[in-house]
Amino acid sequence: MAGQLEGKVALVTGAATGIGAACARALAREGATVVCTSLPTDPIQEVVDSILAAGNRAVGIPLNVTNGEEAVQVVDRVVAELGGVHILLNNAGITDDQLFIRMKPESWRRVLAVNLDGVFNVTQPVVRHMVRQREGRIVSISSVVGLMGNAGQANYAASKAAIIGFTKSLARELGSRNITVNAIAPGYIQTPMTAKLTEEQRQALLANLAIPRLGTPEDIAEAVVFLVGPAGAYISGEVLNVSGGLYM
Repeated sequence: MAGQLEGKVALVTGAATGIGAACARALAREGATVVCTSLPTDPIQEVVDSILAAGNRAVGIPLNVTNGEEAVQVVDRVVAELGGVHILLNNAGITDDQLFIRMKPESWRRVLAVNLDGVFNVTQPVVRHMVRQREGRIVSISSVVGLMGNAGQANYAASKAAIIGFTKSLARELGSRNITVNAIAPGYIQTPMTAKLTEEQRQALLANLAIPRLGTPEDIAEAVVFLVGPAGAYISGEVLNVSGGLYM
């Protein structure tokens, strides 16, 4: 039986691990041809191989989202070789945490360069193609921290809050072209980032959750599939909070 995304091409940034890898696999299971991108040093081929082994379609292309020219080249290549880009998932992101009073300017710039400039660099060339094909779904991974703030993460919170404003503005610009634009705000998810937490820190986090467990990358992937599939056709400019009740 064909999946709900059969015939679609999905471009995923930061697809080598964690949320990006889970989303790439979920989109492929629904029938999309998934273009998995990440830094050349990341294990992107492992994700591609796992998708192919499951009988689904994927290719891997190295991409540094902070390089605007490289992003344009990758998008143009995908359109030329696969016929279009119907789904974009902006997932690439980093943290560089420090109390603001001690934060170095390079830490601020580095996080904004990946988390926010990277979204601009990839989304603009994708949108140009989506406008021509009069169809598209864009989802960007924000964070619950972008909604509520978090001590020691002024740079990360600023970048993720900016994605929300970007999403709402772009949704207004592109709705008439049959393009929806949404964001997902994950809470604390089981990724290499949260694996570094001590047990004490982990228990403190769980105490603040309505659903007393860390989220999984698959929890986020299901939300992505919902937004880019037929069920999300009349949803745009929204921020889907997937945080287990951390922020209400």
